[in-house]
Amino acid sequence: MKFRTEVEKPRPLQWLEPQTPVTLLGSCFADNVGQRLVRDGFDTIHNPLGPLYNPMSLARCLQAALDGYRYTSADLVAGPRGHHCLDYASRYSGDNPDRLCEEINDIITRLGERLRRPEPQILCLTFGSAWHFLLDGKKPVGNCHKFPSQRFERRLLKTDEIAGTWAELLRELPGNIRTVFTVSPIRHLADGLHGNSISKATLLLATESITAQSECPAIYFPAFEIMNDDLRDYRFYADDLKHPTSMAADYIYEIFQTMFMTSAAMEHAAGCRRAAAAAAHKTILTQQ
Repeated sequence: MKFRTEVEKPRPLQWLEPQTPVTLLGSCFADNVGQRLVRDGFDTIHNPLGPLYNPMSLARCLQAALDGYRYTSADLVAGPRGHHCLDYASRYSGDNPDRLCEEINDIITRLGERLRRPEPQILCLTFGSAWHFLLDGKKPVGNCHKFPSQRFERRLLKTDEIAGTWAELLRELPGNIRTVFTVSPIRHLADGLHGNSISKATLLLATESITAQSECPAIYFPAFEIMNDDLRDYRFYADDLKHPTSMAADYIYEIFQTMFMTSAAMEHAAGCRRAAAAAAHKTILTQQ
């Protein structure tokens, strides 16, 4: 007797060796996977500029890294905490615009240098929402920085718009990069249930188009389907009923491992987990 519909296990690709660099960008689900890769001893960075939820903001971030773009005060917006870079997380704000731009440029430079490393590497991109926000109807933003809501225009991105932007961007990536696209299983309930469904459907269609047409190695990883069809139960959601529990994230990560890791990488990860567990163990001393 079956009580759940398991997602068909993806074909093993064995892209990830113990020494393979992995870069994860996108929604906070990218952090869930990235934190586990760091724990397992892989050369990993995840969301160095904070989570980015819509595909166009994520594309701008990656394009800036590839181009070596340098932020100046002209890219900042005056707001409640002085100067704000609305392209990235709300922590990129403050009273000193030069220091703020220097911090952002340093991260973008290091990200670009990483992506240009010659060895085989993996780039994981997680789309979270197809809803896009424009400040004063003009400037696209990656994070609203708690500006007054009336200053933003909300727009649903089109599938062709997303796919076209990413098709061009993938052609600029070095040939040694293998790209993994995912759609975040985290529900954006602020969009409403119907709005969230439309958003996720748009992202699923876009990633299907991107991976089907890509000339470089690019594949879709079914994190969305694992959460919504395989697990499909509120006991796998955190108290906010939006984010996966740690158990659910571990289950998705296990499937990620079987899809991408070589046997040597699996052994490496297991060894790092054992070492971390041993280091965290505290001996209980009893008095004689």
